[in-house]
Amino acid sequence: MTQSHPRISKAVIPAAGLGTRFLPATKATPKEMLPVVDKPAIQYVVEEAVSAGLDDVLMVTGRNKRPLEDHFDRNYELESALQKKGDAGRLAKVQESSDLATMHYVRQGDPKGLGHAVLCAAPHVGHEPFAVLLGDDLIDPRDPLLKRMVEVQEQHGGSVIALMEVAPEQIHLYGCAAVDPTADSDVVKVHDLVEKPAAADAPSNYAIIGRYVLDPHIFDILRKTEPGRGGEIQLTDALQQLAADEKVGGPVHGVVFKGRRYDTGDRGDYLRAIVRLACEREDLGPDFRTWLRSYVAEEM
Repeated sequence: MTQSHPRISKAVIPAAGLGTRFLPATKATPKEMLPVVDKPAIQYVVEEAVSAGLDDVLMVTGRNKRPLEDHFDRNYELESALQKKGDAGRLAKVQESSDLATMHYVRQGDPKGLGHAVLCAAPHVGHEPFAVLLGDDLIDPRDPLLKRMVEVQEQHGGSVIALMEVAPEQIHLYGCAAVDPTADSDVVKVHDLVEKPAAADAPSNYAIIGRYVLDPHIFDILRKTEPGRGGEIQLTDALQQLAADEKVGGPVHGVVFKGRRYDTGDRGDYLRAIVRLACEREDLGPDFRTWLRSYVAEEM
């Protein structure tokens, strides 16, 4: 019999990072506001949360992140100018971001790591399960990863993490999960987690990617978690404790993702994401693909 668990309605998006890999572009502009085709990267992430049924979004920000708040707020002057011009298409695009979800903001203050950023959300989240979406990971909307994770959490309770198989030589770049299979081919039971292990020490090639659905007991553990790798409070360390003792906050499951993911925190992947998404757009794709074929042929 399927268990019933509280409906998840809140999403937390940590967005306090400095974006140093994209300097000088991010000297005065938050990395989350860098455009992917014609929308800032952060809007794709909020849209993903909304499409999974999460309409209450908390962004954990830091200094110089005011443009994030402005983007998801109304811009009456711009809207009025577009309305007077009769430009209904652009007006709809401007209003779209401010109508997506109920947005909230909290400052992280000291940059003490992802675990600390999640802990900053505790007063807003309260005692409900909630989702965490990292802004550097863009998941293609045709591959509804978060929606599937919410389904698994509602079925099993506890917490759910997103996993992706990577090459063994890449596992040191990620948190890594030790897992057991379940009756569902895309779901595994997680019994241990290691943050950025050497390839020889990795328990699997299942890497943790930037989507989580968490039981609120994670906050109690994070409050007691000592800084780990890099002197930061690691979310992986807290999840490891949950996985080791189900009595604390339920089990930890993983959804194995085999869809399309773009890492916009990496300059190369950021460029590849723009090209792929532009190619697939009905309004831009045909002309852009034609130009791209010509350009590639010239460079061969």
